Amino acid sequence: MRLLLLLVPLALLTACTGASAGDDLDLKVGGQFGAKPTIVFPDGKPSAELQIDQLTAGKGAKLGKDDVAIVQYTAHIWDGRENRLVDSSFNRGTPAAFPVGRLLPGLDKALQGRAVGSRVIAAIPPKDGFGANPPQGIGPDDDLFYVIDILGAHAKDAHASGIGALGGVRVSGAGRPKLVIPAGAAPRAFAAKVLARGEGPKTRAGQLLVTQHEGAVWGSRRVFDSTWKSGQPKAFKIGEGSVIKGWDRALVGVPTGSRVLMIVPPSHGYGATGHPQFGITATDTLVFVVDVLAAY
Repeated sequence: MRLLLLLVPLALLTACTGASAGDDLDLKVGGQFGAKPTIVFPDGKPSAELQIDQLTAGKGAKLGKDDVAIVQYTAHIWDGRENRLVDSSFNRGTPAAFPVGRLLPGLDKALQGRAVGSRVIAAIPPKDGFGANPPQGIGPDDDLFYVIDILGAHAKDAHASGIGALGGVRVSGAGRPKLVIPAGAAPRAFAAKVLARGEGPKTRAGQLLVTQHEGAVWGSRRVFDSTWKSGQPKAFKIGEGSVIKGWDRALVGVPTGSRVLMIVPPSHGYGATGHPQFGITATDTLVFVVDVLAAY
């Protein structure tokens, strides 16, 4: 699923730390950082040019290319009539992960270099948005408007540390782990071990976890998924069936900053259907190393 994101004309925007804005300005954005914003749109459509403004300046780490930004956001179609809301992480109750450098052009321009703690608004014309192939519910000529609160920034080389063994599998190396899987039949039972316990708060079901991870197939020792190889951490919601059973079982209640090793039989992995996209069959046992970078 592609992410929605955008930018707004500076002359039309006003930042509000409370619930209202000055009457002499057209577009009004109200509300505190981290809270669902109130937006009052003016009549008519926005400028044809991409425009961005920062309503709140954060003091945290700055977002760079290939970082993952954890954000709360709302996205509207700005048509001067209904100005329909098309997406909102606030309504879902869980932040979203935006892979910087791989977003809509307008969103990438809006977020790169911004600090954690910032609220950014952006009006994105079609040429800086989805172009001729928008997702369902958005037209190719629609202008977008975003309000984005930047909660966290996670660099492409972020990682936990830890070496150890489980069920004959050995993990070594700093940064990207080196997995050594023994010959012979895979264990039948699920198993997990915290190789290094972090010092952050414990994760809870329903949170968004930011991870670095590597997964391999036991029999072939083939690495089928690696954030270290793709060059960017990934985020997943845990404890609610959004990921495989083994991840939900192993990662809920683990302190952030931990490195976890898992042996995942099909019953705790992709089951009888396997995962054809990854070349995983119904009988494959999997091995994962997961660095839990943060939880939101």
